[in-house]
Amino acid sequence: MSMQASKTTGIEKETLVTMYRKMLEIRRFEEKVWHLFGRNLIPGTLHLYIGEEAVAVGVCANLKIDDYITSTHRGHGHCIAKGADLKKTMAEILGKKTGYCKGKGGSMHVADAALGNLGATAVVGSAIPIAVGAALSCQLRGTKQVVACFFGDGASNNGTFHEALNMAAIWRLPVLFVCENNLYAMGTRISNVTAIENIADRASAYGMPGVIVDGNDVIEVYRAAKEAVDRARNGGGPTLIECKTYRHKGHSRFDPAKYRPPDEVEEWMKKDPILRFRNTLIEEGVLTEKQADEIDRQITETVEEAAQFAVKSPYPQPEEALEDVFVKLR
Repeated sequence: MSMQASKTTGIEKETLVTMYRKMLEIRRFEEKVWHLFGRNLIPGTLHLYIGEEAVAVGVCANLKIDDYITSTHRGHGHCIAKGADLKKTMAEILGKKTGYCKGKGGSMHVADAALGNLGATAVVGSAIPIAVGAALSCQLRGTKQVVACFFGDGASNNGTFHEALNMAAIWRLPVLFVCENNLYAMGTRISNVTAIENIADRASAYGMPGVIVDGNDVIEVYRAAKEAVDRARNGGGPTLIECKTYRHKGHSRFDPAKYRPPDEVEEWMKKDPILRFRNTLIEEGVLTEKQADEIDRQITETVEEAAQFAVKSPYPQPEEALEDVFVKLR
């Protein structure tokens, strides 16, 4: 009887460990942000990425530094997965001058062009056409760069989604459309507003591949994204990847999410992407229990340092309000 193939076959150990670290970075970062918000240190509201870490990490593990991403109101995970500095990200969320946008963007508008992060945007679906524009730029410049566009299930019912996919398809642009289907657009269940079961099925209408993956399995996301990235980089055009996932918290900081059935929540919590990945890495000898615990300890310490940096950083001065609003073009 043949032995079952290893789940991690073909993926380098360094890549696997890096993905595990990134997923933990996002989880511990979001937990700390939740705590700081409770201390009234963060203005506005929060949209946490807890539970969806496998999507951002699995996709971004295939990207180069100069590849681009566009993000959403639930964007901390995307930014960190693309390599964002935790101190600058935390400071931005706290509205501090040392943040990526000097405290003027906040939680929903973190950007870092140097890392290819074109920015998170608060308007649902608004970043999808931005990703198409960036992909057109990559194609016209012949750079072999690709763009990963993250959006939620709610955005897939916006007109921008359909227009952007159509344009990307007819021009064979190097873009991955990554739908994070966490089943709810705020409190609206996707099945109540979408006639088809799988959002990825819409890809066929635009002549591009549509792929459905377990969004809580980082290895499955990684493999699907790798194929799509390679295809895009080699001129094969766009791909729509639907990642079935689930947010552990409500839509935002003030949402208790009572619209979700308790048995549904319980079932999805058993599919925690970090716990599943940790178990896989230990079972296949990539990490030991002790090594996994040490990684968690190191990351918890790093996130705490980022939090202290942000808390101690100064706020921007009132007279700086109009600075950086306009960019002078050369």
